Amino acid sequence: MCRLMTVEASGAPEAEALAGRFAQLFAALAGNIERVIRGKRENVELALLCLLSEGHLLLEDVPGVGKTTLARTVAASVDARWTRIQFTPDLLPSDVTGVSIFNQSNSQFEFHPGPIFANIVVADEINRGSPKTQSALLEVMEERRVTVDGRPHPVPRPFMVIATQNPVDMDGTYPLPEAQLDRFLMKISMGYPDHASEVAVLAGTPTGPLIDQLPKVAGRDDVKNMIDFAGRIHVAPPLYDYLVQVVATTRQHSDIRLGASPRASLALLRAVRVRAAAAGRSFVVPEDVKALASHVIAHRLMLTPEAELRGRTAPELVAEALSRVPVPQSAGV
Repeated sequence: MCRLMTVEASGAPEAEALAGRFAQLFAALAGNIERVIRGKRENVELALLCLLSEGHLLLEDVPGVGKTTLARTVAASVDARWTRIQFTPDLLPSDVTGVSIFNQSNSQFEFHPGPIFANIVVADEINRGSPKTQSALLEVMEERRVTVDGRPHPVPRPFMVIATQNPVDMDGTYPLPEAQLDRFLMKISMGYPDHASEVAVLAGTPTGPLIDQLPKVAGRDDVKNMIDFAGRIHVAPPLYDYLVQVVATTRQHSDIRLGASPRASLALLRAVRVRAAAAGRSFVVPEDVKALASHVIAHRLMLTPEAELRGRTAPELVAEALSRVPVPQSAGV
């Protein structure tokens, strides 16, 4: 495995050197995932950005385009514990979080952790779970702990939920409410593969090794160190102002009924720091904000009925918000 030393940077040269090592390990992880997921480099990098931002990822697309495969491959590339939960209408909250069972030998209740207690949790077809089961994820996705019988139980670090859902087949599904969507750092679509990648699939040579045979590129401590380093990436004061203005503009748009909250600002800040480190930089630039704004903000917006009738989309409105906010001219180190 590649290794990233613990962050103890005290000056610009050290920070730049560590950023370079961060970028190397990030590229190694992305390359490993691409051995299975071909022709989707952007989606692969976005999934890794979520992991290293300590955020959660929602994959929404039609069946058969590799949503679950991407989630499993990300988990397989990291030497950490991962679980998969198949959401169905009869799944109970305790099936996800765990349950307290009475132990007759000591006359005490003992907590038995559910599958949510893992580093990477693949929540397959999350919109097939009932609202009661979906809501069981609200606390753990935000606070990284589960409260059972009044006692908190922290989940391990790093912790990431990668959820998939199919927007076409709506029979027996329960759309995620806004409060649940807001817990996801990003929402992305896989899209169909390009012609060359699909031809390679048919030729039988594309996917390389099976997922279970993929090498572990990074360990749990490596991921923790990368997360800690990304949190120290420099953000100049003008960029804080720029980021907040972009998010605040969505609250003032006439076509948006509910704009992005401060949670979106914090999520975007974490994501742009990781993107800067993945590019080998120890500082954030405006292009980082522009590149990730739609992925982080769009799924949190509620459009007005009139805007929906006119065919407006949330990504279009985020692009308009970006165009309305002046870009700071001196926002580097």
